[in-house]
Amino acid sequence: MSNIKVMSDNLANKIAAGEVVERISSVVKELVENSIDAKSKCINVDLVDSGTKVIKVTDDGLGMDHDDATMCFLRHATSKLTREDDLFFINTLGFRGEAIPSIASVSKVDLKTSQGGPGTHIIIHGGELILDETAPSRQGTIMEVSDLFYNTPARLKYLKSDSTELANVTSFIEKLALSHPDISFLLTNNDKKIVFTSGSGDLLKTIHEIYGYSVSSNMIEINIITDDYDVFGYICKPVVLKSNRNHMTTIVNGRCVKNNEINKAINDGYFTFKPDIKYPVAVLKIETDPTLIDVNIHPTKQDIKFSKIDVLKTSLTENIMSSLKKTLLIPKVEVKVPDTYYNEISMPEVHEEELPYQEIVQDTLDFNGNFNVVKSEVEEASDVSVEENEIVKKLEFYPAGIVFGTYIIAQNDDGMYLIDQHAAQERINYEKVLHALASDKVYTTSLLIPITIELSSSEYLKIKENISVLENLGFKLEEFGLNTFIVKEHPVWLRVGLETESTRRIFDIIIEGKHLFDRVKFQDHIAATMACKMSVKGNEAITLEQADALLNDLVLCDNPYNCPHGRPTIITFTKYELERMFKRVMN
Repeated sequence: MSNIKVMSDNLANKIAAGEVVERISSVVKELVENSIDAKSKCINVDLVDSGTKVIKVTDDGLGMDHDDATMCFLRHATSKLTREDDLFFINTLGFRGEAIPSIASVSKVDLKTSQGGPGTHIIIHGGELILDETAPSRQGTIMEVSDLFYNTPARLKYLKSDSTELANVTSFIEKLALSHPDISFLLTNNDKKIVFTSGSGDLLKTIHEIYGYSVSSNMIEINIITDDYDVFGYICKPVVLKSNRNHMTTIVNGRCVKNNEINKAINDGYFTFKPDIKYPVAVLKIETDPTLIDVNIHPTKQDIKFSKIDVLKTSLTENIMSSLKKTLLIPKVEVKVPDTYYNEISMPEVHEEELPYQEIVQDTLDFNGNFNVVKSEVEEASDVSVEENEIVKKLEFYPAGIVFGTYIIAQNDDGMYLIDQHAAQERINYEKVLHALASDKVYTTSLLIPITIELSSSEYLKIKENISVLENLGFKLEEFGLNTFIVKEHPVWLRVGLETESTRRIFDIIIEGKHLFDRVKFQDHIAATMACKMSVKGNEAITLEQADALLNDLVLCDNPYNCPHGRPTIITFTKYELERMFKRVMN
C-alpha cells in the first residue's frame, strides 16, 4: 500500500496560509496590494476589534467579472503572470496566486466585485463555496474577511493583543501610503479613523499626513540618478531621530521592502551626524529595471535581492552625507505666545496664524541631552527651506557669557546662540585629528621617557598581529619583556599631558577590533575617541577669550553643527523671537 498521497487543495491552502498569513497585518497586506494592482485610487480598510473579527477592504479599482471572481480563489490562479519569462519582469505587488485561496481557507470571506455593470457576490467559509450570486453594480471590489483562523485554533491563539495587531496594521498602511502617494488611504478601527491620506501625489505632503509637521518640516529632498538606479525621496535632519529603524521606508518599483543592506547604507549616511542608538526618518523611492531585482525570494515578498547593490549603497551613503553637510543644521527655537496674555493686558488682537499656546516648533534638547519633539498643528509643510552650509561659516559670534560652566552664550546682529563648549571643541578636535590621520605625511614626536604598555597574553597577540596599524598612525614601539610594549614615538596630535592615557585607549581600540578593516570607520573611531579626551568638559571653567577662540574655530569646521557622536553643538534664538518672548513685538 502506498504511503504517499496527494493532499487536498484545501489542506495545501491551509499549509500555504502558514507562510503567507501570519497575522492580521498579513491579510491586510495581501488584500490592499491586490487593490493597488487593480489601479485603485481610493482604498478603505475597515477593521472591527483590530481585525480579529472583521477586515474589510473597499476599493474603486478595475473589479472582476464572474469568471475571474471565482477563479481567484483557486490556488496559483493569477492574472499577473502569463508566461515563465514574466517572472523576470514583475511590475505588480502580487503574482503567485497564493494569498486569496490561503486566506479563504482559514476564514470566512465575502467578496463583492464589479467592473461597472452587474457584479458578482461570492461567500466562502473555510475554503468551501457557500454562495455565488449576482451583486449590484459598483465599480471596484469589496473583500470582507471575518473570523480569521476560526477553523485553525492553534493559529488563532498565537495572534497578539488587539493593540499590537492594530499597531502592525497601522504601520503597514502608513508605509503603503508613502509608497503610493497618488492613492488615498483610509484606515479605521471600530469606526474610528486611524490613518488618512489625501492621495495628492505629493510625497512630502503624504509624509506630513503620516508623521506630522515636526517631521515634514525637517525633511531634506534626495535625488540620485545612476546608470542602474534612480532614487527620489526625503531624509530627515538630525533633529528628527527615532529609537528604532521602523521609520526608514524603502520603496523599490512601488513595492515597500525591508532590506538590511539598504537600511545600513541610509544609516551610514548619518555617520557622525547622530548618536549610534538613534535612527533617521527616511522615505526613499528606488526605480530600476525589474531584471536587476528578484522579489521572489520570500513568501511575503518584503525582502528582495539587488544586482549591483554596492553601487546603490555607495550612492545612497554619499548623497545622504553630502545633503546633510549642505544643509544648515542649527536647531532654531521659535516661540508662539498665548493669546490669553494679550486679553489680560488689553493688547492688540492676535493674528490668526498664531497658535493659542506656547510651543517649541523646532526640536530642542532637554537637560539630559535628549531630543524633544513638540508637534505643531500647522496643516501644510510643502515649503522646506534649505540653507547652504557656507552660511554658518560667515557668521560672527561674540561671546557674552557662560552659564552652568557648560554653555557659551553668544550673540550677533541676527540673534542669540547657545553653544555646548564640550560638543563644540569635540567637533574641532575631531576634525583636527581626522585630517591628521588622512594626511600622507605623519608627524611624530620622540619621547625622552618611553610609555610602557603591559597587556594580557591575548591582548599582546592582538597588538602584535596589528602592529603595522599602530606604525601607520605614527607610533614607534618595541617589544619589552613578557607581554609588554614600550612606545618611543607617538603622533603629534595627542594632547599634551594625556599621551599615556591616549596611547592606551588607541591600543584598546585595536584590541577590540571594531572597524579595524574599514579604514574610514577605524580612523573615525580613533578621532572621535581622542577628540573627547582632548576637549574641555562640561562644568569646566573657561574664559571669554577662550570661548571666543573656540567659536572662531568652530565656524571653520566642515560640519560645525554636531559633535562626532551626533549631539548638536549650537542652537539659536533669533532677535525677533526674543522680542516676541518679551512682548516687544506683537505679530
